[in-house]
Amino acid sequence: MTALMQLKSVDVRFGRVAALSQIDLKVMAGQRVALIGANGSGKSTLLRVLHGLLRPSAGSVLRDSAMRQAMVFQRPWMLRASVLSNVALSLWIRGHRWREAKALALPALARVGLSELAFRNASTLSGGQQQRLALARAWSLRPDVLLLDEPTSSLDPHAKREVEALMEEFARDGMTLVFASHNLGQVKRLATRVVYLEQGRVLADLPVRQFFDGPLLARTSREADLFLKGELA
Repeated sequence: MTALMQLKSVDVRFGRVAALSQIDLKVMAGQRVALIGANGSGKSTLLRVLHGLLRPSAGSVLRDSAMRQAMVFQRPWMLRASVLSNVALSLWIRGHRWREAKALALPALARVGLSELAFRNASTLSGGQQQRLALARAWSLRPDVLLLDEPTSSLDPHAKREVEALMEEFARDGMTLVFASHNLGQVKRLATRVVYLEQGRVLADLPVRQFFDGPLLARTSREADLFLKGELA
C-alpha cells in the first residue's frame, strides 16, 4: 500500500498544554482509520494536523504531492445560500467557473440524496441533511483522503445510518477515510484500523478486529482495555 500521509515525531502545544506528543503515524491508501479516545485525547487536533489546519510545534508532516484531501467537521458551516450554492462555492474556490461549478455540484447532491433540496436555503436543513450536504461538498472535490471529525455525534439514529452508509460507499469506491468517533459500534462497522489516543499520545494502533477482539497484550495498552470497558477515568 502507498503512504498518503505520514507524521514523524509530531508535537502540538498550545502554550503549556501538550495536545499531541511524539505522534508517528502513516495513513495508507484504501484504509479506513478510526481515531478513538476520551474527550481531550487529541483526536480533533490530529485531524487538523493531517489536513494542514494546524502546524506542528515539532516534527514533520509528509504528504503525497498528488493527493487530494477534504475534511468534514462535526458541525459543518453552512452559507446562508442555497444547497446548490454551498457545494458550488467549494468548486469555484478550486478554480472552476461559476456556471461549471453549479453543473458539477448537481451530481454531488444526487450522490448524497439531496437533489430535490438543491434550491432550498441550506440553513433550513435538518442536522442530518446538513451533514450530508457537507459530505456532498467534500465528495465534489474528488478527494483521495476524506477526514471526518465526529461526523454523526449530534445526529439521530436514522441520520447516523444515512451518513454511515455514505462513508461506506465512499470507501468502497476507493476513498481513504480517517475519522474520529466515540461510537465504538460505528468504528467496528466502518474501520479497518483503530488508533487509540490518550493525553495526546498514540497508545494503540491495530487492525480493527485485533483491537476489539484480541487479548490485552495485543492492544499494548491497559488504558485502551479500560476505555473499551467504559472504565477509563
